[in-house]
Amino acid sequence: MSSLAPSTTDLASRLDRQAPAVEVRDLRKTFNRRDRKAGRFARKRPWPALADVTFTIARGECVAILGQNGSGKSTLVRLLSTLLIGDGGEARIFGHDVDREASTIRRLVNRVSVEASFFKKMSAAENLSYAARFYGMTPRQTRVAVPEILGSVGFPPERRGESMEHLSRGMQQKVALARALLTSPVLLLLDEPTTGLDPRSKLEVQEFIREVRAEHDATILLCTHDMGEAETLADRVGILDRGRLLFLEPVADVKRRFGVQTLEQAFFAATGREFENEQTDEDDEYREVFA
Repeated sequence: MSSLAPSTTDLASRLDRQAPAVEVRDLRKTFNRRDRKAGRFARKRPWPALADVTFTIARGECVAILGQNGSGKSTLVRLLSTLLIGDGGEARIFGHDVDREASTIRRLVNRVSVEASFFKKMSAAENLSYAARFYGMTPRQTRVAVPEILGSVGFPPERRGESMEHLSRGMQQKVALARALLTSPVLLLLDEPTTGLDPRSKLEVQEFIREVRAEHDATILLCTHDMGEAETLADRVGILDRGRLLFLEPVADVKRRFGVQTLEQAFFAATGREFENEQTDEDDEYREVFA
């Protein structure tokens, strides 16, 4: 496992250990979107991506938020990683306000999502080396850490020098994970982290997430639609449905609450709908708003 970047290590040592890793209170975010059934020239209407979401994550805990496309998962991750500003409520990370202390938050948090961006002409190794230097790692640390972290996520050694534009989505996702885990963040925000990976690679990534948590006391927020992944990795699981967090509890308590055997059955009991992709895709809405 690679070492923490110096700046991250210093900051982590000064964190308020009494404060929750994540504390969200009545968090709201509304976008304006068109009704797709009404045509492209229809007037945009307010769409609540998050509606009064409240929860707390303890330091060192792994929490999974389940939800279909359009449920608000990606919006939540963007708000906590300072990429969006909320319309109401508050979010704090280790006691630091996400809106007012954004520069501090960015040193504590790393984010992995299916929309990860890279320097496409550069190789996987070059992208990671750039990121490592950005986070304050020395050239000597980088030479050791980059091959180590790529190996840990199952990236083939013979392809480390290949430009990103020639890699599949699954391979790019591995690089995104490696980049986020390179500096062993204090809080790791994972938005569909294993999307596009083959079954073997998915298992490798899940095991690596466990290692990051165990070795570096990392706190993890996992947003996913993979119920098996959530049950395997998380201490507590919540369902985000149409912008509202319905509950956040240990898996055994969720099943007991609804008298069911699986999380999928619990989702149906909580929402009245099968767990499947909806027509509304949250990332499409995000791109439409900011296009």
